[in-house]
Amino acid sequence: MAAKKKSEFLMYKDKPLVRKGNTIYYGSLGDDFVLMLQILSTKDVDGVEMPDRVSVQLINTDPNVRPHDRIAHKTEKKGLYAALDIGRIWLERALA
Repeated sequence: MAAKKKSEFLMYKDKPLVRKGNTIYYGSLGDDFVLMLQILSTKDVDGVEMPDRVSVQLINTDPNVRPHDRIAHKTEKKGLYAALDIGRIWLERALA
């Protein structure tokens, strides 16, 4: 039985999920698109800081595309789950 390769990133639905401060990237930078989630505000839930407002952007990773034109879709959602849910749908469709 072959050993599974251990990833250095947290994986969600077979794609890397990387957080740096209030920004979360979902997907591989080697793909044509990646998802960027920015936590705009948080709220306290039973003593734990939870994301409240989250900006979602589907970003084209092609370096030849102008920075302004790289944003394929953009929205703002309440809660991290809702943001990741819509973003994952956009990402899957863009990569299909």
